Amino acid sequence: MHVLVVHDYGPLGRVLLEDLRDTHLQVSPLLISELDSVELSALADWIPDDTDLIVNALWLADPELAESDPEFAHRASFSLPVALAEYANEHGMSLLQLSSSYVFDGRKQSAYIASNPGQPVNELGNWQWEAEQAIRTLLTRHILLRTGWSLGRFLRKVQSVASGSNTIKLPGKCHGQPVTVIDLARVMMAIIKQIDCGAEVWGTYQYAGAEDISLYELGLAIAGLPGIPSGLHVVDEMADWAMLEPANATMICTKIRNTFGIKQLPWRSGLSDELRLLSQPERESEPTD
Repeated sequence: MHVLVVHDYGPLGRVLLEDLRDTHLQVSPLLISELDSVELSALADWIPDDTDLIVNALWLADPELAESDPEFAHRASFSLPVALAEYANEHGMSLLQLSSSYVFDGRKQSAYIASNPGQPVNELGNWQWEAEQAIRTLLTRHILLRTGWSLGRFLRKVQSVASGSNTIKLPGKCHGQPVTVIDLARVMMAIIKQIDCGAEVWGTYQYAGAEDISLYELGLAIAGLPGIPSGLHVVDEMADWAMLEPANATMICTKIRNTFGIKQLPWRSGLSDELRLLSQPERESEPTD
């Protein structure tokens, strides 16, 4: 099976490509360094004719970025995934597309299941939900994988605030399940391998770390890590940026376990590795063979 991995300079594409290159699969990277300047009508020039599976490894999990640049959010979260789905449909390919828990409004009193309809409350969730619906209509052979919080995003947030202040506000009322880059790459690898084996398991799935935690508690866990400035004081308050966070971002992940045998792993065990991964310099992937 020929797998095309669409990625940027972020760590997920790097880790996933490294893992895939240790398999028998034919793997081609497609680096998108500047999405704003990419001509989506030129997909035929990017995608090899013998591609079987397109994996969109652009992990968009920061609603702050989406609110600050709505045009980028629309292009990255909607226009590109829909263009990939249209191309895949026309050329007999399948698509693995990432989404997130931000498609939900957080008002549900229990964890969300994969069949719950999206009711997004921010720009990122809105375009991800719109993309989900479009992909379901355009392409039968698709996997939509919703993820929990990006652990790396909150590590960077704490680092950023700690560089200029000894106090960070994180709300205890916002709950979710962090996911590390290495764990997400593991999950995507397991899905890709089963598609390679001929499994017809198309649809919407969810994956998040095994532990539900509040942003306040997450801040406390991060503050104790080596590399985080000592003396950082975490307080249970709502910062302005956190207004974009739904109160409940938790998801039930039994469908992905029952279908693929993928078990949720504890995100705490990956905290130090995630911090090291984020500190590695970005580098351009090898060109497509």
